[in-house]
Amino acid sequence: MDARLPAHLEVSGLLRRVEAEGGFGMVLSKGERDAGTLMLVLVEKGRDSRAYERMPQLDGTRSWTLSKAQDPEKPWEFSEFLDRRGAQDPDLWIVELDVSDSERFIVNG
Repeated sequence: MDARLPAHLEVSGLLRRVEAEGGFGMVLSKGERDAGTLMLVLVEKGRDSRAYERMPQLDGTRSWTLSKAQDPEKPWEFSEFLDRRGAQDPDLWIVELDVSDSERFIVNG
């Protein structure tokens, strides 16, 4: 059985953790309060945006997977990607975390 935290609690905890580490977090799009899915947009000093989502694995678990990395020559494509994903899944939370070494906030397992 998958014992998941409600989405709003997971988001709140992530934001507090990032801010405690001297970073900044912001909800870009709110999804379904309890059962919503989560996309993390990881950036460092406002640059090099990367979108991570939990994807189903063959063993039934869900692991964080890089969905999109910002192309520095076409930065608008990243915003368009986020807009499309939000339109495809109204339950999706999109949360931006701007902190050094941001991948450390993604925990698999």
